[in-house]
Amino acid sequence: MKETFGFSNLEWKIGIDWTAVRTWRLDRAREAMRRHGLGALLLMYDENARYVTSTLTPGWNRLKPGLRYAVLCEGKEPILYEQGDIGIHILKNSPWIPPANVRHSFAWIKGAAGAASEMQVEKFTRSLLNDLEDAGVKDQPLGVDFIDINMMRAFERAGITWTDGMTPMMEARAVKSPDEQNGLRIVGSICDALHYEMSQFLKPGLTENQVAAFGFEYLYSFPGVEDVEDVIVSSGPNAWPNWRNFSDRIIRPGELVIIDVAALTWNGFKSCVYRTYCVGGRPTDEMRSYYDVALTWLRDSIDAVEPGVTTRDIASKWPSAMEVWGYEDEDQAAANLWGHGLGLAQYDPPVISRIWSLDHPVDIEPGMVFALETQHGKVHEFGVRLEEMLVVTDHGHELITSFPIDEITIAG
Repeated sequence: MKETFGFSNLEWKIGIDWTAVRTWRLDRAREAMRRHGLGALLLMYDENARYVTSTLTPGWNRLKPGLRYAVLCEGKEPILYEQGDIGIHILKNSPWIPPANVRHSFAWIKGAAGAASEMQVEKFTRSLLNDLEDAGVKDQPLGVDFIDINMMRAFERAGITWTDGMTPMMEARAVKSPDEQNGLRIVGSICDALHYEMSQFLKPGLTENQVAAFGFEYLYSFPGVEDVEDVIVSSGPNAWPNWRNFSDRIIRPGELVIIDVAALTWNGFKSCVYRTYCVGGRPTDEMRSYYDVALTWLRDSIDAVEPGVTTRDIASKWPSAMEVWGYEDEDQAAANLWGHGLGLAQYDPPVISRIWSLDHPVDIEPGMVFALETQHGKVHEFGVRLEEMLVVTDHGHELITSFPIDEITIAG
């Protein structure tokens, strides 16, 4: 069901119900915690801390586990350990967290504190123990999504039994609520808009990084955009193998350019949408034939998506990397023929690949949101890549990206 609203909740039109999103997420995290027999979860990765607290991790703070973290104990409200004095803003902006549960973190910054790391992790562990004791779950397993050598030693001394907490959180995040699905539809709309703007902006003589800069600037103009992890621009010989980057290379007439809106983040929701362009000319018959092959791979895999199938059913629609490219094994083609869940992380479940999905299939469920992407090319000559975002519905699937994909887009 397509959304009828824009970015904001208005007096006269209901948009995304963020209160319902918070309730859904916390309920699913609690359910997963109970299913795995955990007394509490310690969440240090951004996507997991946000999932249970609905608070924003500033850009500089991401990918640094321990600067901020959350604790969710059975029967208790989430506790947020915020970096430094930023918790003062949390108290004002996030009233769903009890004020007593907003605290400052004890960080050792990946060990960069040096000799002081042990002192810091002792503070961290003492505060965690207090939370577990207050909730009456000290003697139950603690699920953690991240651990380092300092924590392992401190937990052993404190008698904390820790175990895998990432798997329960992955299970919780796999299925999106109707409101979350609508959030990802908005993300798909933003990606469509950028690809249209790229079709008008691209021309010979631009460098890859100029094209990427245009994309970054355009995306940050949308209300609610928090981060743009990458705008991938691979042109000409850089497009196969797709190096998934951008450089100062000048785009020449008649070359293929592949562009990915990679991990645009709108209100926490991630994107991934590739399109292929021919800039300042017409694609050759050979380019079109490679594109048609990749398009067939993509459409066959999309057509396989419905509740009740598995990731094996989807991955089996793609050819062997050894057969099609002469590679040593499937791992050498990692992410070439690929599927990955989208949500608060760019790799929510399911992640689909011939590397593992054929032997370790995962069930496809209604409410999952993921991207499927395929690519093909000739080494250091040209490459094509295509990608769509979709929602699994009760009876099949719905594409939530719509920029034309039937053929290579001609630009400039």
